[in-house]
Amino acid sequence: MTRPAVDEAIARAHREEWARLVAGLTRRFGDVGLAEDAAAEAYVAAMERWPDDGVPPNPGAWLTTTATRKAIDRLRRESLRDAKHQAAHMLSDDTPPEPVGPVEDDRLRLVFTCCHPALSMEARVALTLRLLGGLTVAEIAHAFFVAETTMAQRITRAKAKIKAARVPFRVPQAADLRERLSGVLAVVYLIFNEGYLASAGGDPLRADLVDEAIRLGRLLHTLLPREGEVTGLLALMLLVDARRPARVSRTGELLTLDEQDRGAWNQGLIAEGHALVRERIAAVAAGAGQPGRYQLLAAINAVHTDAPSARDTDWSQIVALYDRLLRVDASPIVHLNRAIAVAEVDGPDVALAEIERLAEPLDGYHAYHAARADLLRRVGRSREARRTYDRALGLAGNPAERAYLTRRRDQLVS
Repeated sequence: MTRPAVDEAIARAHREEWARLVAGLTRRFGDVGLAEDAAAEAYVAAMERWPDDGVPPNPGAWLTTTATRKAIDRLRRESLRDAKHQAAHMLSDDTPPEPVGPVEDDRLRLVFTCCHPALSMEARVALTLRLLGGLTVAEIAHAFFVAETTMAQRITRAKAKIKAARVPFRVPQAADLRERLSGVLAVVYLIFNEGYLASAGGDPLRADLVDEAIRLGRLLHTLLPREGEVTGLLALMLLVDARRPARVSRTGELLTLDEQDRGAWNQGLIAEGHALVRERIAAVAAGAGQPGRYQLLAAINAVHTDAPSARDTDWSQIVALYDRLLRVDASPIVHLNRAIAVAEVDGPDVALAEIERLAEPLDGYHAYHAARADLLRRVGRSREARRTYDRALGLAGNPAERAYLTRRRDQLVS
């Protein structure tokens, strides 16, 4: 096998096996730091041995065996002759692990471990992206707009805090599940967005992160089928991901909703997402409480995916849904997205006036400047639009978005 083929096999194994490997090692040894280090050493061993020995028939099993040995070797080197060391010996054979919770999925338990309430939300997201998503510290730092050293310290402190607090590696019991659930949902959605927007890399989309977030969403829905926000998040991710096949052109350029071939959308995912939205509408009508953020975002995307064309979209309904969303999430991003919908109902002048009020909180956000540039173009202020497209280009990191912004800027009439 050629070296490029081996490198591709290792890269594929990293995408497909990293989360499962780290989660399994965490379950065995109860130490997220040890699990991550042993997993990383296993991949180094693969890079050293696979070019000569060949790619094993089951790369995941090879990596698991190698990483487990690396973890045990490290424990021996550090002379940890305590219960943890004895547990390592016991678990080095084929002895099945003890049950650790109501859901037999290591990766879901790892999410709940990373989302312990003792950690800040930023630490929870960063740690989950590192341990579950396999992103490098540099990629996570880029996504958070902080220095790499700052992010490395944040992740190290989070792992140390989990170890010191002896956080159990399990899905919490019913009594404390709700305490962590909102954080878990936020982290899963951020993993989905990091994959869908691919802000930390050169690809227009990181399918491994998108698929993992949806997989976790399905597991959460199985665990908590009557929890409205769990259902809403799963519906939201399905409806957004349904547009994946039409989101990027053959030349690698981002395509906006009005430019996408809706015939290419995944109708199976749309049908599943719509069914979940209808389920929540019926539950709310029956007195299940008011819908939360993810349910309302899912409803907005249901309206988009129900329209046969952008021109047929019920923009008034979308504005009304954003009005409801503002009652539970009055963030600048929600105001921005509402203004984009307002442009389709009341015209670009009204939307531009609303968007100008968001300049200070969103000045470092490329999508704000992209939306503002489009509105300036629509009201005929081409010179300002060109400068604003340039500002958006300076902030955008994804090549597909940069290609789209460049085209729109170059189409302006001077």
